[in-house]
Amino acid sequence: MKQHLLTTALAAALLTLSTPAEAAECYADYKAKQDNPLRLHYGVIQLSGACQKEAARSEIQARIASGGWQLLNVLSVFGPEGLQQRRANAGSYYLRF
Repeated sequence: MKQHLLTTALAAALLTLSTPAEAAECYADYKAKQDNPLRLHYGVIQLSGACQKEAARSEIQARIASGGWQLLNVLSVFGPEGLQQRRANAGSYYLRF
């Protein structure tokens, strides 16, 4: 019985370690702009790649460029627990891209 419990615990630990970081829900908040006329926006976006600030930069820029936006800054990356507190500030740019 002890051997079975140990094997099960070891298997669960290995599965946890082998799960890629991208599998977890990850979001970022950012600032972007358009020129002529100057327009700014704050947005929240769900990331599909690595949940890291530097990796988020290229993913966000590529996605918002389709709307004519230029990324200014990635403010933070966070999990689903940070969504509600950012929703009102992001307005129409909440999970838009």
